[in-house]
Amino acid sequence: MVEDLVVTLAAAGSAGVVYLAMAARVVKQYERGVLFRLGRVAGDVRPPGLNLIIPFVDRLQKVNMQIVTLPIPAQEGITRDNVTVRVDAVVYFRVVDASSALIKVEDYKFAVSQMAQTSLRSIIGKSDLDDLLSNREKLNQGLELMIDSPAVGWGIQVDRVEIKDVSLPDTMKRSMARQAEADRERRARIINADAELQASKKLAEAAQQMSGTPAALQLRLLQTVMAVAAEKNSTLVLPIPVELLHFLERGGQPSVTEKPEKPEKPEKPEKPEKPETGEQDREPAAHTDGGPHPG
Repeated sequence: MVEDLVVTLAAAGSAGVVYLAMAARVVKQYERGVLFRLGRVAGDVRPPGLNLIIPFVDRLQKVNMQIVTLPIPAQEGITRDNVTVRVDAVVYFRVVDASSALIKVEDYKFAVSQMAQTSLRSIIGKSDLDDLLSNREKLNQGLELMIDSPAVGWGIQVDRVEIKDVSLPDTMKRSMARQAEADRERRARIINADAELQASKKLAEAAQQMSGTPAALQLRLLQTVMAVAAEKNSTLVLPIPVELLHFLERGGQPSVTEKPEKPEKPEKPEKPEKPETGEQDREPAAHTDGGPHPG
């Protein structure tokens, strides 16, 4: 009798252990459990920890609530300014409603991936090449909005979308390189011209300052000679001040106070004396009618 009771208790204990083993479900901290009882959702979402279900009646499905990093394959498209590019991106999203993620969409990861690819191609067609290269933050926000709008109904929240790389054709790369080189050359010329302008102003101020004190120019000349001689050169170039040339030029010219002698005027030739005029030298007077006067 006692042996039968012991056997019965042992059998009941074994059955209880087996039942607990089949009914016990452990939900991890980063997961949530959705309980399906005979195919229908029963109760609220199960929290992390130990959860018991009815074997062969209930089915507990776990949903990961962590942020999922989903890479978007490179999409090829034509921008608004007719440039063919290949753009790839990455989407960061997480499940906020475990029941909707399981019920409203078959495979939420695949659905988000397809929606991201479609939105990325749409963004490429609406944007210019300059926007893809330099204004990515605005494009990321627009892409995030396009993906997040349908995903909200699936119980999914898109945290961030980032465009990783933009691949350009080789011809476009060469054109952009030439453009960048020309722009840098233009900036270099502007900087060089600005430096020349500033240097000319400083040199003009220095020349004006030295013009008042000629000894400063001489000291500067001696400093230049010392700087050249310090290099142990076999040839010494000695500059000649321009003022010295002006001094020599002024020394060769006549003084302003000395007036040059005026050349003597040539004597006028004497006029020949006219012979005394008589009546025979007088020309006959003309008649009023134009003929000669009779003698």
